[in-house]
Amino acid sequence: MKKGKKLVGYILFYGIARHLPAAHCKFQMFGIFAKKLRELCGRLMLEKCGYNVNIYNKSTFSMRCELGNNSDIGYKAEIKGKCIIGNNVIMGPECQIWTVNHKTDRVDIPIKYQGNSKEQPVIIEDGVWIGSRVTILPGVRVGKHSVVGAGAVVTKDISPYSVAVGNPAKVVKNRLENFCE
Repeated sequence: MKKGKKLVGYILFYGIARHLPAAHCKFQMFGIFAKKLRELCGRLMLEKCGYNVNIYNKSTFSMRCELGNNSDIGYKAEIKGKCIIGNNVIMGPECQIWTVNHKTDRVDIPIKYQGNSKEQPVIIEDGVWIGSRVTILPGVRVGKHSVVGAGAVVTKDISPYSVAVGNPAKVVKNRLENFCE
């Protein structure tokens, strides 16, 4: 039964829903319908899918993803493999999240024939903001309430409450430094 639900969600999403306009389109009722249809597809096909999610149009993602409450998969996002996205995560357009890489161990065989590395899931904790066109590489954990600046390439874990920017992404600020209680 579970495989059947996933298949229905997959066909609905990739056949129809991903091509419909964003929720904030000119024709508001149509946009809201499209958003709700993409949310339904997420519920059917994802490992776990929270409530009030926004899966933007033109995105592609693995059925092995988990998406928390009030979280987004951004416009034209591309998520390959196992990715765990926490609650209240916002994702800018055209983000890429990768969980495997090419093997590069041998020099006697072209890289394209060496195959892929073992999958390393990506974890994005609660309250993270991922800017536009961010690339996150295999095995990375983005700590809770962090901000990843637009265009960053995240190659290593980012600690909670950090602001990380650049290629490779470097932490430039801790969000708690100026926090007053």
